[in-house]
Amino acid sequence: MSDDAPDSLIPYDEIVQEALRAVVGRVLGEVESTGILPGEHHFYITFKTAAAGVDIPRHLTERFPDEMTIVIQNRFWDLKVREDGFEVGLSFNQAPARLVIPFAAITGFVDPAVNFALQFQAQADESGPQAHEEAENDHPGAEPVEDGSNVVSVDFSRKK
Repeated sequence: MSDDAPDSLIPYDEIVQEALRAVVGRVLGEVESTGILPGEHHFYITFKTAAAGVDIPRHLTERFPDEMTIVIQNRFWDLKVREDGFEVGLSFNQAPARLVIPFAAITGFVDPAVNFALQFQAQADESGPQAHEEAENDHPGAEPVEDGSNVVSVDFSRKK
């Protein structure tokens, strides 16, 4: 097979990214409707803090100017899922905060309880994710599993 694949007039990469982000929306929607996380499920959600539509407190934007990871586990409230994103209340250093995050801003979703992960292309930055600290919102314990189990990573980079 040739490395010179023709350019597609159908935006497959965008369609797949949108479909995978819909998985995040559906999972969060289930949690919203029941009001609880079932079993041991919990989520690490990484997103671009400067992306269009993101609304987080200024002190978080200053600490995480590019990307941050939040944990939805034991201490979250007012989860509201919309067609284009979600909002949630979390605590950072014992201070409550409301975060509004469009699905288009999400770059990663992990449920370590079942070794499930989705990784998304950054919308505007093609240089790849920059190193960042975890948000350290108030949560007890578990770190995300990064052994590659059940990870779906989609990268539609084109060779030119």
